[in-house]
Amino acid sequence: MNSIYIDRKGKLDRIALIEGGELVEFYNDDSQKSILGNIYRGRVVNVLKGMSAAFVDIGVQKNGYLYIKDALNKNQMYSDESFTIDEVLKSNQQILVQVTKEPLGEKGVKLTRHLTIPSRNMVLTPFSNKVHVSKKIGNPKELIDLGEQIIRDGIGILFRTSSKDATEDILKAEYEDLVMTYYNILKEENYLPTPKLLYKEPGSLYGIIRDYYREGSYKIVSNDKDILEEIKESSYFEHYNFNNALIYDPEFSVDYHMDIQMGIKEGLSRRVDLKSGGYIVIDETEALSVIDVNTGSFTGITNLQDTVLRTNIEASYEITKQIRLRDIGGIIIVDFIDMKETENIQKLLSIMANEFKKDKNKPYIVDITKLSLVEIVRKKTRPTLDKQNTILCPTCGGKGRIRNNEIR
Repeated sequence: MNSIYIDRKGKLDRIALIEGGELVEFYNDDSQKSILGNIYRGRVVNVLKGMSAAFVDIGVQKNGYLYIKDALNKNQMYSDESFTIDEVLKSNQQILVQVTKEPLGEKGVKLTRHLTIPSRNMVLTPFSNKVHVSKKIGNPKELIDLGEQIIRDGIGILFRTSSKDATEDILKAEYEDLVMTYYNILKEENYLPTPKLLYKEPGSLYGIIRDYYREGSYKIVSNDKDILEEIKESSYFEHYNFNNALIYDPEFSVDYHMDIQMGIKEGLSRRVDLKSGGYIVIDETEALSVIDVNTGSFTGITNLQDTVLRTNIEASYEITKQIRLRDIGGIIIVDFIDMKETENIQKLLSIMANEFKKDKNKPYIVDITKLSLVEIVRKKTRPTLDKQNTILCPTCGGKGRIRNNEIR
């Protein structure tokens, strides 16, 4: 059985997701500090026509960045006309915005006016009047028909994968709850003060339970009785059936759980060894992340082509897990060992694409080059595992190298 572990210390929740006995996601979550998904009434500070963007004050340390495609209102989105940023926004204008990316390094938050409000089985999409269904649902027609019956006031929805197992009554009730939440936000649009937080997105814990918990497949373990009671009584989980899945373990600690500690150690290491004797090397930079695959001590059994294929396939499973565990986002380049057979290349890409389906941040394989470099993009929303759990070395400044005494 898979597990969601919660280690609460004061305001900090350390949350670990274990699947198949391995750590696949880990969060240090201070729900008071997290702003991802929050909705604010903000004030436009600067409109930069040359950058087709604007900066918006939402009351945090740095002004948020709003690109023109995210700044269009609903009418402008569906218009055949083209708009410049100064036609869309004016300085000192008050607008509703949602945080889509937390501050990363020197960059401020990224914003959008296209609000979305998620729940277990659907996502409310007020800026769309259409019904969308997760691509993971094989036959979407029944849900599309139901969605067209229940949507109102031009407020669309996206059915999540879990909706295929939900009853019609639950889906209708969930939609109405989301619509009421949206209208309550709109009521605050034109009031003072500005900036102001209007909607607080539940923290990582609620998001993990919402996205992954399935009755009979997961247990939720914590060393804090109050948090288990909070989960059980929360209206956010009113349609969930936890039964005996909520387990209180006063002795549990992230610091002493072997699977979690081994996973964290691996997730913070530059080199990850494969069972065959091969290994992968992962380097994260500001611009992109690079992953290199090596055969190491694995010499194979039959021939070089077979050795290369076996190493690459084993590495592909580990790479997809590490990308998810480390929460690496943006551009990712994977340097596999060169393969000549098209059939083997397609097999490798198919395995990666299938493994990426487990990742809620939806990694996408863009292409593979003639040099066997696989180009991947993944949604970047928060600091990586490394950024959350380490600090910059004051001696080498993050280079991992110090100056040779002989050349000083």
